[in-house]
Amino acid sequence: MRLLISFAALFISTVLLQLGSGGVAPLDAISGVVLGFSAAEVGMLGSAHFLGFFIGCWWAPRLMGSVGHSRAFAAFTAAGTIGILAHMLVIDPFAWAVMRMASGLCVAGCYTIIEAWLQAKVTNETRGRAMGVYRVVDIGGSLGAQLLIGVLAPASYVSYNLLALFCCAALFPLTLSRAAAPETGPAPRLRPRMAWEHSPLGALGVVISGISGAAFRMVGPVYGIAVGLSTDLIALFLAAYVLGGAVAQVPVGWLADKFDRRLVLIWLSAASVVACALTILLSGAGAVAVFAAAGFFGVTTFPIYSVSAAHAHDFAEDGERVELSAALMFLYAVGAIASPLVASILIGSFGPSGMFLFLALSHVGLVAFGIARMRARPTPQERTGYVYTPRTSFLIGRLLRRRRRS
Repeated sequence: MRLLISFAALFISTVLLQLGSGGVAPLDAISGVVLGFSAAEVGMLGSAHFLGFFIGCWWAPRLMGSVGHSRAFAAFTAAGTIGILAHMLVIDPFAWAVMRMASGLCVAGCYTIIEAWLQAKVTNETRGRAMGVYRVVDIGGSLGAQLLIGVLAPASYVSYNLLALFCCAALFPLTLSRAAAPETGPAPRLRPRMAWEHSPLGALGVVISGISGAAFRMVGPVYGIAVGLSTDLIALFLAAYVLGGAVAQVPVGWLADKFDRRLVLIWLSAASVVACALTILLSGAGAVAVFAAAGFFGVTTFPIYSVSAAHAHDFAEDGERVELSAALMFLYAVGAIASPLVASILIGSFGPSGMFLFLALSHVGLVAFGIARMRARPTPQERTGYVYTPRTSFLIGRLLRRRRRS
């Protein structure tokens, strides 16, 4: 309880940030359809978000070093709030793409600062509990943001203003906290090749994870509308995906620690192909069937990032873990930037099933590559412990570094 109180400001800011910034993506997708944007233009908004996210991940540690944690957090939150508020002032997909870059910048920058603050305050004795609460808060906030869409009217000043209020309110807990801001550590070097050199399968796995997650979250509402879901049901559709992913973490983590992680990754990807097929087949079978397919898709795809990261860390030394985590995050962002635009173009060209055919082919590629890598070299005898890895900032490796050793 004492631990929870000591980090309460950080966790409250995380929830408010998730409610504000996490709700923009589905609201933008639904609003774009209502306003007559093409599927490709809606997908462009999701790609712009992850482009801003990548810039924020790279820039945030450097800005913290220049102006401090609190001022940097205020600057990133202001960027996100402005990006949300400006939506209904200019109804244009390219203008919205710039605004979504600001939202992505906000998310990455604020999470970087929150995780840097956590890293400075936790000890070896409290790290496990702190990360456990952080994961629950992060997933809970994400789930709440998806459900919030059910009560927000699309293309409405009020809806965007409400999300902006949540985002702006995230300033209060952290900036008014009495806790002293920690010293700023050096920013991790960004070496994407490092991930491939340590584990080609782990590197490809996080790219496919970015492709799957970004396509579903950013373009999923377009798919939902295309198969006949109403706005409130789209909220449940997205929430089913997040909930399925959250439920899968513990059993998949147990499997990843007990069996060859490459085999677990192959089976997850094979199950993802099945999930894509089921989603296509059940698209006309009613809302409950569509929700079940979304939940199963979350179960199979959500843990792929963590399993891939754990497999990559099996081949790394302790001093390499922070930079390896940053490299994996970079590769995730590469997949996430490209995916929404490609998925939306396919929906526009081939109908709702186009997105899931694209995702199924991506996972077929991961299965084939995983089988090839199993023949290339044996699995290491000494392995790191499986850790659920949030895709939040390049600094997450510092929080997980000591837990990886066990």
